[in-house]
Amino acid sequence: MADVVEDVKTTKIQTGVLKDVLAVVKIGIVNSNLITTFTGLWLALHFTGKGFLSNLHIVFFALIGSALVIAGSCALNNFIDRDIDHLMERTKNRPTVSGSMEPKRVLWFGVFLIAIGTLSLLMTTVTAAVIGLIGVVTYVFLYTMWSKRSNTFNTVIGSISGAVPPVIGWTAVDDSFHIVPVILFLLMFLWQPPHFLALAMKRCEEYRAAGIPMLPVVHGFAMTKRQIIIWIVALLPLPFYLFSLGVPFLVIATLLNVGWLALGLAGFKMKDDMKWAKWMFIYSLNYLTILFVTMVIVTID
Repeated sequence: MADVVEDVKTTKIQTGVLKDVLAVVKIGIVNSNLITTFTGLWLALHFTGKGFLSNLHIVFFALIGSALVIAGSCALNNFIDRDIDHLMERTKNRPTVSGSMEPKRVLWFGVFLIAIGTLSLLMTTVTAAVIGLIGVVTYVFLYTMWSKRSNTFNTVIGSISGAVPPVIGWTAVDDSFHIVPVILFLLMFLWQPPHFLALAMKRCEEYRAAGIPMLPVVHGFAMTKRQIIIWIVALLPLPFYLFSLGVPFLVIATLLNVGWLALGLAGFKMKDDMKWAKWMFIYSLNYLTILFVTMVIVTID
């Protein structure tokens, strides 16, 4: 009986450690970014005429490298933000706040993941590794350590790092210039401000309490709504630069953009701003998934 109790305790400890690790690396962010990384990689194979199965080693190193670099960056974000995370409902239970993981361990864990991830990307191309490091520097230093705490432009700066995963995927296969990874970068870059501004509206008072100058905190909801519309409008022409993906993709992408714009404009008439922000946030998540999965589906031979 004692052995059984001990085994149960060990299992609980292991489960708790795994849960903490997944929380520190923000596994949800890692997973969503891997979708865009894979799409960039898949499209590169498609447009260069290379076979998927014959390049599985590149697929493996690109996805593992991207996942580790992103996870490591998120861990460093947790380490840096531990002084303000306790002020926000959605971050107050992070391991770096609760004390279940020592800050120094999180720091070195993040550095280790980034190092291994970069080495993995180097097994594909140097360009992919460099772009991965650009994402790290932008997210950790320019966003987390600087702009997040100093100005409302933080969302735009953070969008740079969030837009590099599909470019990493593409350059892991083909590091020569091509318009497709440029458009993928722009799609991701322009998608993020309306996505995060909707979240910032939902969590406005939490950001205010933490002293983070998000746009709705500093300039209010009306200004934030106008900014969201501007970013969505900027997305409208981008799918047409990917006309080589075919009419079905153009139709789906355009419908997604128009639908998002319509929902955004509806926010000027809705009285419940929190409800509207929630709908916008949910729509943005589905938008990204559907758009990038569609790119893969329409190019399956």
